[in-house]
Amino acid sequence: MLNHISISNYAIVDQLDLDIHSGMTVITGETGAGKSIMLDALGLALGGRADSDAVRTGADRSEIRACFDLSNHPQALDWLKSRDYDTDSECIIRRIITKEGRSRGYINGVPATLSDLRSVGEQLVDIHSQHAHQSLLKKSNHPALLDSFAGSTELAKKTAAIARQFSHDQQQLNQLLSQRQEQDERIQLLSYQLQELEQLGLCEGEIHELEQEHKAQSQAGTTLAACHYVNQICSENDSGTLIQQLSTCTHQLSELQMDNSAITNALDMLASAQIQVEEAVGELNQFIDHFEADPERALVIEERLSAIYDLARKHRIQPEELIEKQQQISDELEKIQCHDERVAELENTLETLRSEHQKQAERLSRQRAKAARKLERLVTARISQLGMPKGQFTIKLDALQSRLISPQGLEDIEFLVTTNPGQPPRPLAKVASGGELSRISLAIQVIIAQTTHTPTLVFDEVDVGIGGGTAEIVGNMLRELGASGQVICVTHQPQVASQGHNHLHVSKQFSKSTSKTRIDHLHGDHRIQEVARMLGGLEITSSTIVHAREMLETSACVTH
Repeated sequence: MLNHISISNYAIVDQLDLDIHSGMTVITGETGAGKSIMLDALGLALGGRADSDAVRTGADRSEIRACFDLSNHPQALDWLKSRDYDTDSECIIRRIITKEGRSRGYINGVPATLSDLRSVGEQLVDIHSQHAHQSLLKKSNHPALLDSFAGSTELAKKTAAIARQFSHDQQQLNQLLSQRQEQDERIQLLSYQLQELEQLGLCEGEIHELEQEHKAQSQAGTTLAACHYVNQICSENDSGTLIQQLSTCTHQLSELQMDNSAITNALDMLASAQIQVEEAVGELNQFIDHFEADPERALVIEERLSAIYDLARKHRIQPEELIEKQQQISDELEKIQCHDERVAELENTLETLRSEHQKQAERLSRQRAKAARKLERLVTARISQLGMPKGQFTIKLDALQSRLISPQGLEDIEFLVTTNPGQPPRPLAKVASGGELSRISLAIQVIIAQTTHTPTLVFDEVDVGIGGGTAEIVGNMLRELGASGQVICVTHQPQVASQGHNHLHVSKQFSKSTSKTRIDHLHGDHRIQEVARMLGGLEITSSTIVHAREMLETSACVTH
């Protein structure tokens, strides 16, 4: 439970250090004194929205520190340990807001995210605001209230999460299916193109080799003629071949027997030339012997090159790029086939999600149906105590379409009420007046609070519009809650204030240039005076003093 709260430079609070006790603690004070400031600060510490306006004028930053005793709250202790927020049996939550609007949070001295502040806050404090009766008019809020009473909030969250995942996957599937016709047409085109390329069977480097061979075949006659002509001149001419002439020249020079470098060099070069011409003739003979002018082969090559060039033009690429194009088409086809696999995977996933949602939602429905009947009886009894003796509270559970995967489960939930006998139950907004709605809301909040495991319950002016004997009953209800835990209640009603085990008084103090809020624990006569003020307004008479004393004595709250 909440043991202590420290507030500095928040709103009109300069510095406030306050010990909070178990039982029912009431907070009272004049209108505008700042009774809700402590609760607002607590909400901010527990992850509420930060605003630079929260920082007291003239200060650089605002700081709120809340200390909780977790010795009887093992679930919260486990949560802290699982996230390395070291603790024994105490949790200290700290929130700092700067005048620039920046915010920092800490749990047991360790920096914490707002999400973690909210998560731990939900386990430690349950705040019921004065506007709860307005939210009761919204049908969308009714499932959460029923689930809170039924203890099925986590199951409802799980069911909703499955439904949201189903919706997400269904959208993906629909998107893929909408593309299917386009994909099918694309598959047909790519398959045809790939088949053409595979039938072509083009190999790396083949085009260059074909072009070279085609060139050789197309020039076969000219090539052989040139080779024979050169061969004839070099070695087959009857009038004297080039080799013979070179041999004659070499012989003539060697017969000179002169020691002259020029003749010697010329003789060497002629001998070398003769050798090279002989080798050239050998190469030409080898070429002539192995070269085959094959018109049929030339035709085959021409047809092959023509097929390659035609397919390249068809794809508007260079012939050398055909192999790369074939790989691209193959990759795209494989990707599209993965698309089909994804469709099948999503269809299987959706069927699994549908089955799981049905299973969890049926379990949730059973819990809701059982809790709804119980909550109807309890709220009806409470509103009867709160001045609506003929009122009847009903919870309507309408089954949704059998195949509908809804985040809210298998049923539509709505709270109905009838205030007069013989009238059918109708929606709250169409039947209940403002005062009646406040009482119905309070009855629901008190009943739900009794089922919660949250150690600290906060009621912020939930008794607005209620007075007299009804307010006394409200006080009894809140005191009953406080007897087994910790209840903090901001109230304007003396009948409620007199029921508290503890009493805090909020006042505003003024100086020449500033104002600030002060909170004091009230005991004895000071408490009697405050209840009397609430009874009689600004002028406190002896009668109101006596009445106030009687109210407190009846509640056994006065300390002497």
